Amino acid sequence: MDAQKTSSMDLKSYINLYALLAMDKSTVEEHRAFGLAQATLKHKPIELLVTWTKEHVHKLSLPLMSEKIATYLYGVTFTLVVVALFLGILSGVTLLRYNGHEPVNVVYFMAMVIFVPLLTMTMALFSMFRSNTTQSVLLHLSPAYWMEKIIKFLPIGLQKILEDFKMNPLLGNWIVIRRSQLIALFFSIGLLLALMAVVTTKDIAFAWSTTLQLSAEGFHGFLSSLSLPWRGWMPDAVPSLELIEQSQYFRLGDKLSEEMITHASKLGEWWKFLAMSTLFYAVFLRVLMYLLASLGLKKALEKSFLSLAGVTRLLREMHEPIISTSATMKEAEFITFADMAVPTVDTLENQYDSVQGWAIPIENLLVINDAMQIKTSKIYEVGGSNSIAEDTIVIQKSSAEVLLYVKAWEPPTMDFMDYIEELLPKVDKLILYPIGTQEDDYIPKARFVDIWARKISPLKEVKIWLKRAKAEDTDVK
Repeated sequence: MDAQKTSSMDLKSYINLYALLAMDKSTVEEHRAFGLAQATLKHKPIELLVTWTKEHVHKLSLPLMSEKIATYLYGVTFTLVVVALFLGILSGVTLLRYNGHEPVNVVYFMAMVIFVPLLTMTMALFSMFRSNTTQSVLLHLSPAYWMEKIIKFLPIGLQKILEDFKMNPLLGNWIVIRRSQLIALFFSIGLLLALMAVVTTKDIAFAWSTTLQLSAEGFHGFLSSLSLPWRGWMPDAVPSLELIEQSQYFRLGDKLSEEMITHASKLGEWWKFLAMSTLFYAVFLRVLMYLLASLGLKKALEKSFLSLAGVTRLLREMHEPIISTSATMKEAEFITFADMAVPTVDTLENQYDSVQGWAIPIENLLVINDAMQIKTSKIYEVGGSNSIAEDTIVIQKSSAEVLLYVKAWEPPTMDFMDYIEELLPKVDKLILYPIGTQEDDYIPKARFVDIWARKISPLKEVKIWLKRAKAEDTDVK
């Protein structure tokens, strides 16, 4: 039950993220590529972290730590809920026990379904306000907290997992709070079931008795106030003054008053008030508390996600460009390049009709574009493992100006030359950009660019332009 999803995140995702961050060996480039691929989640860090976790959860060894912990939490919660339901039924039957001689005192049942729930819900509200405190007395009063002490009876392997997993104290507190409300809710449901079962199967005479100096008129006013939530639309569930007067019971020996015996058939009408009191105070308000605790758990999960060690660095690497360059366009004149006539450009445009990468995966192209501050709506990987049919589809989609990245350290192959010969008729201009490695900020060695220039020069194709390496680029870079 604590393992159920809350929106886009849940406890399992939190534990998986915790485990992944402890063993993540991904590069900055891989993190940035993921961030660019999930651009719509840029301002939604929680959803971005959950998506990243789902993408990498296969790296964790099976069975997952999250599955083990979630199974344990579910098992403990389920056990407590069943026990609470049984105790609720048992308590209700005990409070409503009628031996045929003395009436059932409604005050006891009212205390259990009205005053005890109000008291425990008030304590729960204080616990919520104190949830940031690791040592909260109110939290420790919860049976859900003390049930966790059974951890010492668990298998050694599960004990070690629970001890090694350092859960955020805030999150742990809200799990206890939410679970406590669920347990209390099922206890109240048990009381309601007991009430309905007893009044259905037995003819019970209800009465009220207290040592307090309380008149029938005063008690009627008190019950009318308690009945405020339903008295407007269900007046039959509000005890009348006449019923209260007739059902007042004084314990003077073992005999009932003659008046009470005379009106015994009417004394059973109390069950309507008791049922509505249980429904509203013990069940309905507890459901609201459970929903409030669920909302608090969700907020605690959000804070816990962002406070995990390594999350700040991960989000920064996803959002920040690896390098920053100026992309102001300024084409060079037709010059001699490496003793060959090749049209070149010094810098790049901010935007191209499409960007392609020869044997460069799209996620890497996203990072390269980000580093070069280039925008485009069309990014394609060509060559490499692509089939001829797949490259042909890309060619058909190409037009206007195309920026084609190639790995500078890999000399052009015949497959590459065939590809650009088919691509050129479809475009107005092709910018060929030999790039270096990410470790070198994508700046290529001059000798590698010379190799590409020699290969392109014989084509004497005016549509092909070569991105020239910076003047300071050297082979000892």
